[in-house]
Amino acid sequence: MAKRHLVRIAIETAELPGVRLIARPLYRRLFNRPYHGGNAYYGAYASRDQALAAAPSLPTSYDQPSTTGMYMDRHRSIRVSDYPMVHWISRLLAQGRHRIFDLGGHIGVTYYGFRRYVDYPDTMEWRVHDVPAVMDAGRDWARENDPKGLLHFADAPEAASDHDVLITCGALQYLDYTLPELLGRLPSPPTHVLVNLTPVHPRRGYVTLQNIGKAVLPYRVMAKPEFVAQMQALGYSLEDQWQSKERHLRVPFEPDCTLDHYAGFYFKRV
Repeated sequence: MAKRHLVRIAIETAELPGVRLIARPLYRRLFNRPYHGGNAYYGAYASRDQALAAAPSLPTSYDQPSTTGMYMDRHRSIRVSDYPMVHWISRLLAQGRHRIFDLGGHIGVTYYGFRRYVDYPDTMEWRVHDVPAVMDAGRDWARENDPKGLLHFADAPEAASDHDVLITCGALQYLDYTLPELLGRLPSPPTHVLVNLTPVHPRRGYVTLQNIGKAVLPYRVMAKPEFVAQMQALGYSLEDQWQSKERHLRVPFEPDCTLDHYAGFYFKRV
C-alpha cells in the first residue's frame, strides 16, 4: 500500500521542480524493486536499447513461467474496446477470411474471449504467436478448453505470411520490432490488420520501462502519424480507428508522455 501511495505522489508532484529533486530518486529506488501495485513506469528513451541499458537488475523478458497465468480472466469476457474487434472479425469471417494470426496472443485469450460473441466456422484457423513459455502453457490449456481444435500456435512471427487477418491486442508495445517492420518482411502479408489496446502518442514516439512485478520490460509508445504513414507505405489504408478508454499511461516526471487512452485500428491492404 505504501508503494502505491508513493507512486501516486510521484505522479502528482512531477511538475513541481522543488519536490522533483526529492521525489524522483525515491521513486526510482522503488521502481527498481519487484512492484505489486499494478504496473509502474519510468523514463522516456529514444530506443529499446537505451531503455534496456537503464533497466534495473530484474528480469527484462516476458518469456518466463511466472507470466503464463497473467490475463487468464480475459478468456471469459471482453472489454468495451474489444467490440470494434468483434465487429470486424465477424464481418471478415462472414466474407470467408478464416485464417487469423494473433500476434502476441498469450495462451489464446482473445480467441477464447471472443467465441462467446462470434460464430467461429469449423474451417477457421486461429494461430497465436507469443514467447515460448506462454505458448507451451497455451497448448496445455487448449487440450481441455478448445474442443473444436481451431486454435494453433506458431513459433515465429513470420508465420503470419499467407494469413487473411492479423490481429494484435495489447502486444505491440512489448515487441523488439514494429508491426510495419514485420509486415514488410513477409512474402505474403495479411490483407486485413486489426490492432487494439496499443499506446500511441499524437506527436512523439518513445520507449519507457514498465515494471509488472515479475519483470521490467521496455514498453514502446508509437507516434500515431508515423505509424499510420508506415502502414500506408506498405499499401494499407486506414479503414477504421477507435479509442480504448480502459487504458491510460502516465510516466512519472515525464508529463509530455501522458496518454489518456490507448488506440485501435483496422487497416486493409489495397
